Amino acid sequence: MCNACSTLNVEATEAFASRLIDVANSGALALMVSIGHRTRLFDTMTEAGPLDSMALAKRACLNERYVREWLGAMVSGGIVHFDEETRTYSLPAPHAAFLTRSASPDNFAVSMQFIALLGGVESDIVECFHRGGGVPYSRFRRFHEVMAEESAQSVVAGLDEFILPLVPGMIERLEEGISVLDVGCGAGRAMNYLARRFPRSHFTGYDFSAEPIMAAQREARLHGTPNVHFEVRDVAAIDADQQFDFVTAFDAIHDQAKPAQVLASVRRSLKPGGTFLMQDIKGHTEHHENGSVPLAPLCYTISTMHCMTVSLAHGGAGLGAMWGREQAESMLEEAGFGSVDVLELDHDIMNYWYVCRA
Repeated sequence: MCNACSTLNVEATEAFASRLIDVANSGALALMVSIGHRTRLFDTMTEAGPLDSMALAKRACLNERYVREWLGAMVSGGIVHFDEETRTYSLPAPHAAFLTRSASPDNFAVSMQFIALLGGVESDIVECFHRGGGVPYSRFRRFHEVMAEESAQSVVAGLDEFILPLVPGMIERLEEGISVLDVGCGAGRAMNYLARRFPRSHFTGYDFSAEPIMAAQREARLHGTPNVHFEVRDVAAIDADQQFDFVTAFDAIHDQAKPAQVLASVRRSLKPGGTFLMQDIKGHTEHHENGSVPLAPLCYTISTMHCMTVSLAHGGAGLGAMWGREQAESMLEEAGFGSVDVLELDHDIMNYWYVCRA
């Protein structure tokens, strides 16, 4: 082997080793950021200003030894600043802008919870690699809780300013009064918000899981909104021909056991001239075309360890989060939609928004 080739191989090997070190450190920090969110340590640090570990633990009502070790990860990871003279820790304002509840909908710490959540089913997923099948929703601790928090940031916070305007005239129609269905509604954050925002319209949410539906119903009772209804329902068999003016599906279709049937049911449920708005993961159907997609590795991971496997657990298609724009458009056409516009939002690097007309 020539010296140049040998040198190139050594350089490439060392570069890849460095990348793996970065991967390990970043994965570890993701777990610690999740803990910082769940324990409200980031919020406490922002509210209190510089504190030593004892004072921070006391203010956050946490154990100091654990807080001190967590701070070690945060300082060495470049997230928290340590002042050597005062021996205090602080969260820089530019970092707080992406790590605190007051920063929502830009709080990245919410999404970091998925890393820990998915890690909890790693052994189940490894077993599926050997025997096939899938891991059911019941194995995912806190999934609906985390999804509801994520939905509040990624969907609810942007409904008025970004999402509803994707469908021209929709805000005006909602103000006048129309019938709306959300497919795979989860904890119902979007429909509950819209029910309060547009009292003349009627909103319905369907999800096959009882746990989030009960949470959605509790929120509706809390706010006293009689114009919203939630129901445990198989969305692949919606018995509501031409009943709805507007149907939404926020990050839900690719999880379905029978996505083609769900899309066909949605199409049948729309009144003439009705609109289906589908939010789904940005990407392409072919793997090699996703190299430039910013969050592709994360999305494939979430798909492998949740989206795909929960579908397979119910004998489903296992479509996966990265089914891609090409397959999505093909399936929407097969479902009978007359036109499909694929739109993007400037601030949203993770999703496509499909506006589909009956």
